[in-house]
Amino acid sequence: MIIESNQRPENAVSRTTVEAGDHYIGIVRAGQTLRLLDLEGNQAADTLFFNAHDTAERYSAMDTLREQGEVYLSAGSKLRSNEGRVLLTITADTCGRHDTLGGACASESNTVRYDLEKRHMHSCRDNWMQAIADHPEYGLTKRDITHNINFFMNVPVTEEGGLTFEDGISAPGKYVEMVAEMDVVVLISNCPQLNNPCNGYDPTPIELLIWD
Repeated sequence: MIIESNQRPENAVSRTTVEAGDHYIGIVRAGQTLRLLDLEGNQAADTLFFNAHDTAERYSAMDTLREQGEVYLSAGSKLRSNEGRVLLTITADTCGRHDTLGGACASESNTVRYDLEKRHMHSCRDNWMQAIADHPEYGLTKRDITHNINFFMNVPVTEEGGLTFEDGISAPGKYVEMVAEMDVVVLISNCPQLNNPCNGYDPTPIELLIWD
């Protein structure tokens, strides 16, 4: 569902550019609005959310999809935790839909899907692991790397029930915006994948904007 935001970038309290293939970790407080902005288009942003006060409570794709009865995320979606509580609500979206079924790239999936020589290519799981290693203050470990959302990524569900990675439907300047319903840790890998069209084979930067 396409819904534009009334938020103005010049009023944001925080603006952070996440370079192509890089990572981000930070906290968004309850009531704040977070926007992910696809600066150049066709860029996947693999994202996890955690309750900032108890990281055992984390984003759950199963709870989110079961409760909303839809397989894609967009404006109106409530992003639920493994305890069934709402972490964030998507309030604006100019892309139209986002994936939460396709998972994230890792050395293992790159090897199985593409080639043995792809094993050492940079991946989203590597990004997340680097972020939590660099920032132990968030208390996250590799056991916390579970369900994620692939913002801007086009993963259609086929009539047979399968998934495919297709060319993106995002474009320069498209964004998705959400309001935090509790204090949340945001962990993002700005996907470095080069083996499928999720980034148009050319990863690019995104920007994160936060409003009070």
